[in-house]
Amino acid sequence: MGTLLVVLAGLLLAAVLGAALVFSRLRALSGHIGSFEASLRLRTDDVAGGPWSSGFGVYRADRLVWWRARSLWPAPKHEWLRDDLVVTGRVPLDQAGQPDLYLVQCRYREMVFDLTMSSGAYAGLASWIEAAPPNIRHYVV
Repeated sequence: MGTLLVVLAGLLLAAVLGAALVFSRLRALSGHIGSFEASLRLRTDDVAGGPWSSGFGVYRADRLVWWRARSLWPAPKHEWLRDDLVVTGRVPLDQAGQPDLYLVQCRYREMVFDLTMSSGAYAGLASWIEAAPPNIRHYVV
């Protein structure tokens, strides 16, 4: 009986610590200056690909990094250099019952992917891309 209580207490402690780690990680990611919520879906051959993954984008000086929301991995899942990141389209999702959200279609080198983000986050992304030095600016849709 005593061993069972110790095991249950250990499992409870591990669950509480795991939840605390996840919560603190989400809080830290969302608290970065220049961070925004964005879901990501990788595409293949301009066709909608895999499932959506929720996460956070964070602007850096020369790159956009994207972190998965449900992960304890300490590094970002994707990094896109600003000079190779191109926004190829955007679709408002008002018709799909998601007001103030955009489906943003992007290309990075050979990688094609979609992001969903708020209109404010899209305005920030477009401004960030257009604020690049003059020799590497891309047209933003």
